[in-house]
Amino acid sequence: MPSQSDSAEIGRRLRRAREAKGITQAAAAGAIGVARTTLVAIEQGRRVWRPAEIQRLAATYGTTANQLLRAEAVHVHLAPRFRKLQGSDTGEADAAAHLLGDLVRAEVELENLLGIQRTENYPPRRAILPGDVRLQAENHVQELRQWLGLGQAPVRDVISLLELDLGVRVYIRPIESRISGLFAYEAGVGACMLLNAKHPPSRRTHTAIHELAHFVSARDVPVVHYRRQQATSREERYADAFARAFLTPERAVRERFRALTAESGILTRRSVILLSHAFGVSREALVRRLEDLRLVDRGAWDFFQTTGRITQAHVQEALGDLDQSEAQAAEGRGPTTLRLAALASEVYRKELLSEGQLANLLRLERPELRQLLDDEAIGVDAGSCSPSG
Repeated sequence: MPSQSDSAEIGRRLRRAREAKGITQAAAAGAIGVARTTLVAIEQGRRVWRPAEIQRLAATYGTTANQLLRAEAVHVHLAPRFRKLQGSDTGEADAAAHLLGDLVRAEVELENLLGIQRTENYPPRRAILPGDVRLQAENHVQELRQWLGLGQAPVRDVISLLELDLGVRVYIRPIESRISGLFAYEAGVGACMLLNAKHPPSRRTHTAIHELAHFVSARDVPVVHYRRQQATSREERYADAFARAFLTPERAVRERFRALTAESGILTRRSVILLSHAFGVSREALVRRLEDLRLVDRGAWDFFQTTGRITQAHVQEALGDLDQSEAQAAEGRGPTTLRLAALASEVYRKELLSEGQLANLLRLERPELRQLLDDEAIGVDAGSCSPSG
């Protein structure tokens, strides 16, 4: 039987889990078939909880009984921090913050079940100083690329770089369309970000590095990044410049631009398509970068937009089968990242959680989870190893 001190601690965890999901005491009490006053007593540690009640409350709150009861479990509640941000107190931002918190708790739970400690390899912090933020971003990117050993090479899989090389927790899920992503740093779980699965891969890539810029410059401040958000603050202008510089390094862009234009400096639709494909960014982002570097005149992108645009037919003609393979690769990532999928598969293989528990924990539909487990099983058969820290 749990002691009074244990009941008080579990009660606090139950209350935090309920509040994180935005569930009222009356609704929670109804889920376990007790009066609201009884639920209040359980949360205050004045009434000992029963195992069946914990199981039902865990399901209601989208977690597991193991997560609520284990002494060393990490409890993360990000939504209240995001609510303090000016302009982020909308319902969609709150829902996205709840989702991010749920996914962080889920990944930590999987790590704890497997006895895995996440390896962090965070870059040095670089404060934004008075002066030209664009120049500071360029310099900070050069330092970071050198620190990562990237040189001037394009980064084709930014998500894996963040997740596997730096140890950032990255999640890709459908959220409100006008939100591009969220970033937060929380003691005990580290850096985490949520990217919008509704957005195309090139936009998600830009958002991911935009959030990385916030992590480099001010990692303790949570951020909600909105689509087509005007960069009015120095912090946002820095993050935009950081993302452009990281994804399209100046020297590499200059060299490829000269090679593709045969030193003529004339920008064609084909060269835009090939350059954007090489760096894994949108065509607009590529042309804007060329404008910033003064390789083309200001207004070059607007010119393409008003003279017939760049159509899918142009892309198919320039890339051929590469265009199809890129699209398939983007769709093939699925609802989880590589590391999270590996953790889930290993937990399921070891029968530590059932399919239903995993689906509930990861906020996935059963068909999505089965597809994930099937894909990972194929990888294991091919010689993949268990996930490591």
